[in-house]
Amino acid sequence: MTLSKYNEVMENLVITDEMRARLLENIEKEVSADGAGTNEIGSDGSKDEPLSFQKIDVNEFEKKKNEKESGKIIKFVARYGSRVAVFALVALGAFSVVRLVGLDGRKSMETSAPAAYEETAEATAESAAGDAYESQDSAVYDGAADLFDEEPKMAESEEATPIFGESKATDSANNAGKQNDASEALEPMEDNAIESEATEAAETADSEDMLAVGKSADELTITMAGDVLLHTPVAEAGMDENGNYNFDFLFDDTRDEIESADLALVNQEVILGGKELGVTGYPSFNAPQELGDSLVNAGFDVICHATNHALDKGKQGILNTIDFWRNKYSQITVVGINGSQEEYDTVKMVEKNGITVAILNYTYGTNGISNPSDMPYAVNTLEEDKVISDLKYAEENADFTIVCPHWGTEYNHDLDGMQEKWTEIFRKYGADLVIGTHPHVIEPIEMLEDNEEGITNNHGDGDMLVYYSIGNFVNWTSGTGEGIADRMVGGLANITLKRDENGEVCIDDYGIRALVCHVQSGYENISVYPLSEYTDAMAEKNEIIDQDSKFTKEYCEKLCDDIWGNLWK
Repeated sequence: MTLSKYNEVMENLVITDEMRARLLENIEKEVSADGAGTNEIGSDGSKDEPLSFQKIDVNEFEKKKNEKESGKIIKFVARYGSRVAVFALVALGAFSVVRLVGLDGRKSMETSAPAAYEETAEATAESAAGDAYESQDSAVYDGAADLFDEEPKMAESEEATPIFGESKATDSANNAGKQNDASEALEPMEDNAIESEATEAAETADSEDMLAVGKSADELTITMAGDVLLHTPVAEAGMDENGNYNFDFLFDDTRDEIESADLALVNQEVILGGKELGVTGYPSFNAPQELGDSLVNAGFDVICHATNHALDKGKQGILNTIDFWRNKYSQITVVGINGSQEEYDTVKMVEKNGITVAILNYTYGTNGISNPSDMPYAVNTLEEDKVISDLKYAEENADFTIVCPHWGTEYNHDLDGMQEKWTEIFRKYGADLVIGTHPHVIEPIEMLEDNEEGITNNHGDGDMLVYYSIGNFVNWTSGTGEGIADRMVGGLANITLKRDENGEVCIDDYGIRALVCHVQSGYENISVYPLSEYTDAMAEKNEIIDQDSKFTKEYCEKLCDDIWGNLWK
């Protein structure tokens, strides 16, 4: 939760007379139960009472409640004691505030001065108990600041996820975690109604956050980008004069759309073996791992690595890539390559907005390079037994299944026999959405429908949406001649899922954002633009014209019309 949201919550809190009475009644019960104080003598000669014995002035409470600054909120919590603050804040429905100020450790409320507040208490010890509130500002705030390692963040990024993000931190999962924390922290309190109010308030807060951006807890937006190819000119465009790499510029003109999706996928065509294996282009690719940094910076959540180039650098390329994602971005879900048999046997799932999505990724092959003898599980390939087993598991355990196959014939806009065969298998065993890559050019989009009215969840031979190929995202091929211009056109597949009245997750809407890759020589002179924002003047400067003179903006638009019809407009 950002500080602005923190202040907004506190500013709008309302204490009813019933809540005030309940608060004071419970405080009196606690006072009676605690017994005598510690009677320790403070530095000013006064006796230091336990926090639960400190008197609560309701008018002062109301005054402090209206102060907006987060620092004053923290000082108020520290001054009036952990139990009173927690009880009051939970009663007011500000559960996220309580979580920020120390309940993550799940300390029992029986402790008179929880450890989370010890630093605050030490920081205020030098101030006389009778000093004015404002005279304590510096000491109390400094101590309370130690409660945070950094500025508070949104709940979605608070917890690290397992290796390769097998279960991404989600709104619903975080909400459940908050409720569990609240339940444990409040167990000693007699009034279970307050716990119920806290749970309801947390759920309401999450729902209001979703509504603020026009989404519901049962809606999910998905986007996927095509092949990210690091041809030599692309790699050179990302290297500065000191030999350092950064590829953020590739995504400057699509980042907003990628980040806005609840779930963003990309086909990372080349392995991230790193500079130690040598940065190389076609035909045996290897990318610096800084490309992975830029994928994350662009907003991608899921990286598809099962491609025909996955084994271009052999076993070490796979291991380096796995280590990179595991050690640096464990929150990212990586599919298609595996570091163990267990990972190979695992169907990766992502949960978001209360919807569980299974994501399967396979390649038709690896350019004749076999998996390492001691890593037969390294790359997922289109093996029928494996695919069917994964689909069955996904059907039983996920709300929605996406398959990302690396298939088809390169530079061919039409379907081939392999795609037709696998489309039937995917549909028969319950896939809901198929987004294909590998041909390096765009191919048709088709909604395969059953006889039931509307688009429903596929439980076998049902409705299934297929993007046969979304083309390249970024590339600068060395090829020349007719058809090279086609490789510069790709698409962002955009799909919206919703839970229907039967509780099943279905495709509610879908489309494609046409893209064009713009290439010019020089540092950071390559980017990918929505075709709708690309101009004739820009097209004239695209150096791919030197390799295919037919390239124009009009040529790209006609290609999209021919393949996608009006779906891209």
